Amino acid sequence: MTFEETTAPDADRKPVLTVIQHDADVPLDRFTDWLDGVQIRTVRAWAGDAIPDVTHIGAGLIVLGGRTSAHDDDVAPWLPATRALLAAAVAARVPTLGICLGAQLLAVACGGRVQVATPPGLEAGVVDIHWRPDAARDPLLGALVSRGGTTPVPSLHGDAVVDLPPSAVWLGSSDMYAYQAFRLGSAWGVQFHPEASVDLLGGWADGTDVDAAAIRAAYAAREAEISAAGRAVAGRFASLVQQCAARSSASVVYA
Repeated sequence: MTFEETTAPDADRKPVLTVIQHDADVPLDRFTDWLDGVQIRTVRAWAGDAIPDVTHIGAGLIVLGGRTSAHDDDVAPWLPATRALLAAAVAARVPTLGICLGAQLLAVACGGRVQVATPPGLEAGVVDIHWRPDAARDPLLGALVSRGGTTPVPSLHGDAVVDLPPSAVWLGSSDMYAYQAFRLGSAWGVQFHPEASVDLLGGWADGTDVDAAAIRAAYAAREAEISAAGRAVAGRFASLVQQCAARSSASVVYA
């Protein structure tokens, strides 16, 4: 397997976090700097890197977004292996984060349902996440709830989870889409993009029918809030990966 590694002088003392990247223009972006205390290994699936099995991902897993749908196995032949990996990571209690397409793949892998081109249409720009009661005590997203009110996040998607897996805990919604955040044991799915900078989100918007300039302006107006939320998610997830690595097995239990 060929990994693109982000290393530091003491990387050998840090737990490994595997990142599955589906497209060259949907990278880890700001999470690269915000995931402190872990060694990032990026699997460039679009470039032919093989999807690892759960015993070779280290102490954590992130599955990024992408331009395909969760069902586009013919276009992206690595998707079945990715779904299998997500299901195995949930079973093994490995800290896992699925972002946008990654969240949709997580849902499908565990018995949920994703609809392509859902009737509400494209959700693009900065959206406010409304947190549900269970989110307040969530190990990953509870820090965002504690800030009070809603949380602004970058978003750009047309497909969506329409049925959660049977065992999922529903954590957040937006005005357009119900299932913006959910948890399956040690795995989280978020439909939004906590990792995306204004340049990345604006670049994605340039390829759509939405007003990219307006999206950039809306992001800039709430940059401080958006960045604080993204940093909080990345920092907390890195901590969960470190906790997992410190144990003799991936046996972190979330109520």
